[in-house]
Amino acid sequence: MGCRVAIIRTVAERLQKVLAGLGLGSRRSVEEWIREGRVSVNGQVAELGVRVEPSDRVQIDGRPVEIGVALADAALRPVVLGYHKPVGEVTTRQDPQGRPTVFDRLPPPPQGRWIVVGRLDVNTSGLLLFTTDGALAHRLMHPSSEVEREYLVRVRSHPTAATLARLREGVQLEDGWARFDRLEAEQASDGHAWYRCILHEGRNREVRRLWSAVGHEVSRLMRLRYGPIRLPEDLRPGHSRVLPAALVEELARAANM
Repeated sequence: MGCRVAIIRTVAERLQKVLAGLGLGSRRSVEEWIREGRVSVNGQVAELGVRVEPSDRVQIDGRPVEIGVALADAALRPVVLGYHKPVGEVTTRQDPQGRPTVFDRLPPPPQGRWIVVGRLDVNTSGLLLFTTDGALAHRLMHPSSEVEREYLVRVRSHPTAATLARLREGVQLEDGWARFDRLEAEQASDGHAWYRCILHEGRNREVRRLWSAVGHEVSRLMRLRYGPIRLPEDLRPGHSRVLPAALVEELARAANM
C-alpha cells in the first residue's frame, strides 16, 4: 500500500472518514483495520473514532499514509466526474487481455485518485460516475442507500404483458429475487423492443440477467441515469465532464450523506 494524499479540513476529522476518503477502502473495512490494531496515529495504536489533523502521522501496517495539508473549504468538496462509457471498454484500471479501460481517457484528478462508482460491463454503454471521495463512492454503491439506476434496453422479440408483469413483480435469480421498480415501453420494431428500466440496486449484470430469466436476450444496454445525475445529451462517448457543486450535493443527499 503506497502513500496517498488526502485533503482534509483544518478542524480535526475522524480517522476512518479520512482513510475512506483516500479510497483505501470502505468506511466499514477501515473501521475493521482500526479494531485490529493495524492503524497508528503519532506512533500510538489508533482507537475507533479518534480525530486527526493535517500535522498527525498516520500509518497502516507500519507504512505511512500522508493525510495532507489544510486547504480552503471550496477545494474540499468531493469532485465527481461523469463519463460517457462506450461499448468495448472495461471498468477496471488494467485489463489482462489488453482491452481499453474506462480510466484510459479520464483527466487527472485534482487530488487523490478517481474511484469508480459501480460498474458497467464491456458491452454496456452510458453514464459512469467517478469521484475523489471514497466515502461518497461507498455510500452511492451500498444497497441500503437504494440509489436509482435508469437504463435504456433493447431486447430481442416482443415481451408479452405477462412477461412484463413478472419483471415488475420479481423473478428468482441465482443470487436472490430481483425486479424492476419501473418498466416502461419506449418503441418497437421488427424483432426488437425498447424499454426504459429503473431499479435501485447494482448487482452484477442485473438488468441482463432479469431479462434473460424471462426468456429475452438484451441486444443493447445503456445507462441513462445514476441517482439524480443524468447522462448529458451533448456528452459524446469517450468524453467526461466534472459535475457542478450543486449536482454533487444533490448526489450526496441521494446517498444519505
